[in-house]
Amino acid sequence: MFSSPSRLSRRLPSRRALLTGVAGGAAAAAVGTPAPGAVAAPPPAGASGTTLPPPVGRALRAALDDLAHPRSSGAQLRVSGSAGRWYGTSGVADPATGRPIGLNDKVRAGSVTKAFVATAALQLAEEGRLELRTPVRDHLPDLLPERFGAVTVAQLLDHTSGLPDHVGLPDMSTPEAVVRHRFDRWTPRQIVETVTGGELKFAPGTAQEYRGINYVLAALVIERVTGHPYGIEIRDRVLRPLRLGHTSFPSAQGNERRLRGPHVHGCLEMSDGSLGDVTVCDSSRSWADGEIVSSSGDLHRFLTALFCGALLPERQLRKMFTLPPRHVRMVDGSPARYSTGLQTATVNGVTLWGKTGERYGYATAVFATCDQRLRLAWTFSPVELGADPSPMSQRIAEAATGALADAQR
Repeated sequence: MFSSPSRLSRRLPSRRALLTGVAGGAAAAAVGTPAPGAVAAPPPAGASGTTLPPPVGRALRAALDDLAHPRSSGAQLRVSGSAGRWYGTSGVADPATGRPIGLNDKVRAGSVTKAFVATAALQLAEEGRLELRTPVRDHLPDLLPERFGAVTVAQLLDHTSGLPDHVGLPDMSTPEAVVRHRFDRWTPRQIVETVTGGELKFAPGTAQEYRGINYVLAALVIERVTGHPYGIEIRDRVLRPLRLGHTSFPSAQGNERRLRGPHVHGCLEMSDGSLGDVTVCDSSRSWADGEIVSSSGDLHRFLTALFCGALLPERQLRKMFTLPPRHVRMVDGSPARYSTGLQTATVNGVTLWGKTGERYGYATAVFATCDQRLRLAWTFSPVELGADPSPMSQRIAEAATGALADAQR
């Protein structure tokens, strides 16, 4: 079940106060967190002064320890909010060595990239440098054909553009193909050209379909408006102010292929049953659709700052909690569930907002309630190509929302 709150649940304090609070709160959250291991226990009550009730901790531990659905090499989870905080890991960061998952290990966080891109776009809108209702073609006349002239920047950001399917991308349906193509280099223009030969799938603004190409184009608009690479723009606007030291965009670092520093390895099971390590790869085909490298801690801090209003004023932040009109539905007929940069889900009667992301060998999610009574970030490493990550995410969300739902009854 998916729903959208009609308004933010509270007024927002000043951005300066919140930036200070976010940095301090993140440091406090680290106090008392156990040294990460293959199977970590919830932090003891005396260490941090606040923990989740033991039954909730046990439910979270059970959700995290089920590495069979989907089959995964490791997982980690951070939960915080009005009921306390919890951190745990399960499995390993590197199947080849057995190294346990570390507190700040980096992962490829995939489509969580979109939340950062949307934040930068909304900041530019607030500055009067980007009008979201203008046609994308006004900014990118050399990339989009005239028949796409009705598509606006806002429709890119909430996935109501109706852009055509890709034509000409390599077939990545087998793990061997992923290994074979993982160093392919793509330019943003080449990615866009894979959709410009077709017709719009629906009139812009009349339906919703989640598409990565929307955010490739949105990032190109950001670059045209600012004159800077989109990753540099986000670095200066978001990463540095929030001190997200474990987060980066490979395209802003010379298309860096490796994950520098401690990191979780992404592995895929090959047809012969062996594990192939696909951690090192070229992210250019994902680009603004899903290239971000981050950690669960950085993503937790980012969403905390975002929802507090430290990055956006309320009138822009409201767009991230607003779904399209009720008559606009997903192309499969289900209710729209994507806003500007985020997605929503209701579990145990608790409405969460955030973003999921996937790359080969990685699955990531970061969610919170609007009032931040509950915040959670998790990552895991599915080894089966094409495996549905939702069972793990659903287990975690159900366990985490259980305590909050009980408190609201």
